[in-house]
Amino acid sequence: MTTKAGYVSIVGKPNAGKSTLINAILGTKLSIVTPKPQTTRKNILGIISSETSQVIFVDTPGFIKPRYELQKSMVNNIIESIQGTDLILILFDVSDRDNIDFFLSSELIEIIKVQKKPAFLLINKIDLLKNVKDVLPLIAEFSKSNLFKEIFPISALKKANIEDLLKSIEKYLTDSPFLFETDIISTQNDRFFASEIIRERVFMSYGDELPYSTEILINEFKEREKGKWYISADIIIERESQKKIIIGTKGEKIKAVGEIARQNIEQFIQHPVYLELFVKVRPKWRDNKSVLKSLGY
Repeated sequence: MTTKAGYVSIVGKPNAGKSTLINAILGTKLSIVTPKPQTTRKNILGIISSETSQVIFVDTPGFIKPRYELQKSMVNNIIESIQGTDLILILFDVSDRDNIDFFLSSELIEIIKVQKKPAFLLINKIDLLKNVKDVLPLIAEFSKSNLFKEIFPISALKKANIEDLLKSIEKYLTDSPFLFETDIISTQNDRFFASEIIRERVFMSYGDELPYSTEILINEFKEREKGKWYISADIIIERESQKKIIIGTKGEKIKAVGEIARQNIEQFIQHPVYLELFVKVRPKWRDNKSVLKSLGY
């Protein structure tokens, strides 16, 4: 039996719905999702296997004009993903429908043109339209550019047209043996997902700006034969003044963050966990290359 396999990058602006899409495709929560833009910072591999095909999806950070070293690293991750991919899925938020020309002339589209890789345009969030037929003029407008092999109106949140999308993706895969075992859905380990779950809770629990100054570092991840697994993690911040905000009055804020994060980690790894959180100050860590390297950027 001939099998197919390949890499598919998911790219787009912040909050276009990339992480929601990969979660919808895999049928499980692999990428963290929050209302705040730039939630995803690192490429995340998600793998879906059928009898005849295996697709390795790469969920990438939202594409922005970088202002500091962390964002430069995020943009480099996107470019590397595009370079090593067989197919590119470009998400366009239907809420931006008045900015099609700006989108088509964006730096992201220019990068994709240079790579000369096949690309699909996914017009996402069609559930927000009053009438689904309102998407037809957008399809017609994008078709004029001749940049996209196929154009799909989808709703990642409602999982609309996801099955049709997967069928079309399979056509662009090359004949190949499977690249990973069929029973895994990601190459990332539990340690990585624990840090992402904690970071998601930080993003959801604090104000608009503070989460962008935070990072999570797992110091210890001990899997025990008996009893709870032990996880120790640092919430890294940039300024001493942020410490009180993270911890809260009498430690109540960080305790609440830790409690929900612990529950979510337990649900993900299917094992009870003892989670300890600490707060560490690393001045201007987002612009410090050596610190970024130690954090996996």
